[in-house]
Amino acid sequence: MPQSLASILVHIVFSTKHRERIIADDIRDELHAYIGGIIGNHKGTLLHAGSVEDHIHLLAAHPRTSSPAQVIEAIKTGSSTWIKTKGTKYAGFHWQGGYGMFSISPSHRPALERYLDIQAQHHRKETFQDEFRRLCRKYEIEYDEKYVWD
Repeated sequence: MPQSLASILVHIVFSTKHRERIIADDIRDELHAYIGGIIGNHKGTLLHAGSVEDHIHLLAAHPRTSSPAQVIEAIKTGSSTWIKTKGTKYAGFHWQGGYGMFSISPSHRPALERYLDIQAQHHRKETFQDEFRRLCRKYEIEYDEKYVWD
């Protein structure tokens, strides 16, 4: 086949360093759009985003020509640099070192988009840590608690 095609939908999750509650409502949409541009620069597409003060969820069509680590590094580095321009309260902003990336079926996309839309309500009942543990169980990813959080 002369043409290479791929459909790789991923749910990406990562938090601020030490889960600092710093991502404010007034920059949230702009942050999501900025991250969408970064993913687009890697030939992927940000399909949906949801975030709260201490973490972000991204639904993306992952590019076929970049590794997950390359895309995540670009997202974190670029958005961290950008967010520091948004005021003195963001001067020390950092994302956590790690991330979760989970493959999803196109048929599950609508449900995930609805979930990303209700992040604020959802996190009144469940912490980021509990949510991340649940996602790892759901996607059968083994992890060691001492290396997940920073």
